[in-house]
Amino acid sequence: MARAQRKASRLNCGAGIGSLKQAMALHLIKLCVGVESIADLEAWIALRRNKQSGAHAHIHAQTHAHVTRMAPKRAPELLDGGSLYWVIKGQIRARQKLIGIEPLVDSAGVKRCALQLDDAVVAVRPRPCRAFQGWRYLAPEDAPPDLAGEMPEGEMPEELRRVLTDLGLI
Repeated sequence: MARAQRKASRLNCGAGIGSLKQAMALHLIKLCVGVESIADLEAWIALRRNKQSGAHAHIHAQTHAHVTRMAPKRAPELLDGGSLYWVIKGQIRARQKLIGIEPLVDSAGVKRCALQLDDAVVAVRPRPCRAFQGWRYLAPEDAPPDLAGEMPEGEMPEELRRVLTDLGLI
C-alpha cells in the first residue's frame, strides 16, 4: 500500500472513495478548530475579512487567506483546480477552492504561507475524519462530492445530518 493511502486510511479521511471522483486536481484537508458548523465557518471568514491587519495586511483585502506555518511543496498541482477541505466536528464538511499560495514572513520573522481561498464555502457529503495536526494532501479520488443537487440547501439541519451520518443512515 502506498504511503499516502496508509496515511489516509489511518486518518479515516478518504480510503475507499475511488468511485466518487471529482476534478483530478490535488487537494488539501485541514481541521477547522473552534467551528461548530458551516455557518460558523462562513461567519468566521466574514469576520477575518473585516479585520485583515498586522502580519497579513499586505494580502489584498478582497482575497480570503488562511495562513499556515508550512507551505505545500506541490503548489502547482493544488492550484490546478484544488480545494481546501475543512474538517468540522470530526467530519469533512466543506471546501473552498484554492486560488493562490503565497509565501510570507510574519511580524516575528517566521516564514508562513497564505492559502488564498475563494470566498464561497461549498458543502460536501459529510464523512468522518480523525484529528490530525496541520494540513494534509487529499487525493482527488478521496475527496467527498459536493452536496449541491443532492438535497436542497436548508432542508435538513446540520446537527440532524451529522447524527444520521454517524449512524450510517445517509
